Amino acid sequence: MLRETRCCLLWICSLAILPMSVAAWAQTPPQVPHYYARVNSFGVLAGYSNDSSHIILGTAEQRRILNLGVSYSRRILLSRFVNWQYDAELLPVALESDPLTLSVNQETSPLMGTITDSGLQPMATCAPFTNNYTLTINGVVYSGADTFSCSGRQWTIGEAISPVGMQWNFRPRSKVQPLVEGHGGYMYSTRAIPIEGAGSFNFTFDLGAGLEIYRSRSQSIRAEYRIHHISNHATALYNPGIDNGLFQVSYVFGR
Repeated sequence: MLRETRCCLLWICSLAILPMSVAAWAQTPPQVPHYYARVNSFGVLAGYSNDSSHIILGTAEQRRILNLGVSYSRRILLSRFVNWQYDAELLPVALESDPLTLSVNQETSPLMGTITDSGLQPMATCAPFTNNYTLTINGVVYSGADTFSCSGRQWTIGEAISPVGMQWNFRPRSKVQPLVEGHGGYMYSTRAIPIEGAGSFNFTFDLGAGLEIYRSRSQSIRAEYRIHHISNHATALYNPGIDNGLFQVSYVFGR
């Protein structure tokens, strides 16, 4: 009789506990997918380009760029397909390099001779060209040819900021994420670039693509290739513009 009573009590307790267990299991939230996507990110970056050419709008040739700076990103939208971020960059070191001009004057009248002058102001293009001349001064006829080409180089110190920027990372659940991006801003340099009379205040924009490799949820490395443009938007006497293919690497951290 005592055994039957104990069994009855255990059965009743089981019936009472079972609905509570089922309810607790039903209220357990589904597992959140694992994303490699920070809300706020900070980075340190370095970018370099060894040459320039007419890619989009610029016509200045053989210009080099070296950038050192920091970046900030803020997540806008996250889905299983894309991580959309606002992205801004500050470049306290924005260096630009121009090739200098070499002039070779070959005079044929009144005397024959050659005069070479190097380190002159940069030309927009480095394709050699010759200017033939004939002029009369005080009854004396001077004639000859001036040939101009590029020789030597000068670096100009500047600063830049890109407050307008967007970045899209694809496959945010993966540690290796392809990305595309674009930025817009301005640059101030200590002298006119890329030629005299082009102005020291220029606007900038870039479009790029690359990979972001996550070492952990909070740390990653970005490797990018960008089409980078600098020009003064016709706010100065001359506006040849500079187009560079820029390689950039960033170390990024945040949470």
